[in-house]
Amino acid sequence: MDSPHGAAVRAEHLGLRGPHGWAFRGVSVDAEPGALIAVDGPSGSGRTCLLLALTGRMRTSEGHAEVAGLPLPRKSAEVRRISALGPVPGVSELDPALTVDEHLRERALLQRRYSGSLRALLRPRSERAAAARARIEAASAAAGLDLTALPKKGRTSVRDLERLEALRLSVALGLMGGPRLLAVDDADLKLSGPERDEVWELLRSVAASGVTTLAVCAGAPDGVLTVSTRRAAPKETTKTKETTETEEGAADALAETGRP
Repeated sequence: MDSPHGAAVRAEHLGLRGPHGWAFRGVSVDAEPGALIAVDGPSGSGRTCLLLALTGRMRTSEGHAEVAGLPLPRKSAEVRRISALGPVPGVSELDPALTVDEHLRERALLQRRYSGSLRALLRPRSERAAAARARIEAASAAAGLDLTALPKKGRTSVRDLERLEALRLSVALGLMGGPRLLAVDDADLKLSGPERDEVWELLRSVAASGVTTLAVCAGAPDGVLTVSTRRAAPKETTKTKETTETEEGAADALAETGRP
């Protein structure tokens, strides 16, 4: 895993209008590189859409935003290259049929193939394998993913993971490419109080390592820079079927590539 330098995140009066109304509106944020940013609000208030917009994966309708000095949505492709997604339903999900090892090896292979230099690709197989193992170990350690503690170690299927361990795996996969910005959806979903504390400890650690971290949550802890969609969601999109469809169907509005 590379040593990244966090990306500053700036937004002013940002809004995104979908086919059923405003997903979010009037959102502003000013975060320095390496910050931990909580996107706080109830389900259906546009949290996921905001997360995808700030990582260059959805096009906003109004306002101004930039990540690492790159204006959005004009430089969305560049922002996608320096950002990574943890778990986002419908966009970047774990395959329940694969094992933890299979997920990690696949991501390391893709990272080497599409992000590595030609010289690195031409190295002997043993060197490439060692580099992949080192990348996996570094990302797993940064995410607090202890393979030895899993029921079948690395051979544990994703479907058999507890929610917290699945989240750690997703974070490890996101960190493997050395992003400057990491985005995590539903960071505190279906977790007990102690598990939520563990998640925020993990996210603080990731941010402290230099990776700006953006986390969607139902309630942000004290001391975390918070961007709320509670006030930003207009009445017309509050607690309606259309609102739920707007957020759950976020992948429909992914910018350009439609992929993480």
